[in-house]
Amino acid sequence: MNSSNPFFKNKSFKDADVSSYDGTENKSVVIDYNDTMSVSGTINKSFALLFLLIASAFVTWYLTFQGYNTMILTIGGAIVGLILVVVSSFKPHLSRYLAPGYAVFEGLFLGGISAFFEMTSYPGIVLQAVGATFVTFLICFGLYKYQIVKVTETFKSVVVASTLAIATYYLISWLLSMFTSFQPVHYGNSMMSIGISVFVIVIAALNLFLDFDQIEKGVENRLPKYMEWFGAMGLMVTLVWLYIEFLRLLSKLSSRD
Repeated sequence: MNSSNPFFKNKSFKDADVSSYDGTENKSVVIDYNDTMSVSGTINKSFALLFLLIASAFVTWYLTFQGYNTMILTIGGAIVGLILVVVSSFKPHLSRYLAPGYAVFEGLFLGGISAFFEMTSYPGIVLQAVGATFVTFLICFGLYKYQIVKVTETFKSVVVASTLAIATYYLISWLLSMFTSFQPVHYGNSMMSIGISVFVIVIAALNLFLDFDQIEKGVENRLPKYMEWFGAMGLMVTLVWLYIEFLRLLSKLSSRD
């Protein structure tokens, strides 16, 4: 079992075409370390994607507060971002081109939805959600780096199963709410709904450990340089999910006041 993040499937990280190998058993002789995946390279590319995402998000954020209807940009960004995620998960060698595009389009989506929450919930909710997301990221990174939390096979299995259960629940709830009068449990601001949001945030945070582990495994296996973009894009997917869930939780809590 591997990370439930679509960017960290075992096939992509295990079967990637490492062009620096000569196809023989003695692979270490011909490896060009400047052309293989590294932790520092993945970190640098993650910052580059984050910069693009924030810059793009500012566009829809600014336009929304100027009174423009940014619904098309917001929804369009979400759809195109999802398409790029799917394409990259099957074609990781294209991630060096698709990852920046994902950051830009996902930024359009996040800027629009963030402005919506800021206007409908309370001023400052976006800043709190951003802070909570990055604090969670830093805590998880520290716990992983110092091996306080170890990613075992059991750990992976539990996180993957929980993530798939959440995805299935969200999909079924969305379909039922679209075609029936069914009201999903996670809607509203009940204690049950808040509890579900907290659970989802915990699972999203645990996915970060799997992401860190798979990036480290990719470096150890000396995967091609383009996998740095692949890994950075995968981290962005998890962070975006975590941020949106924090927005939803804070919105539910504010509506109970």
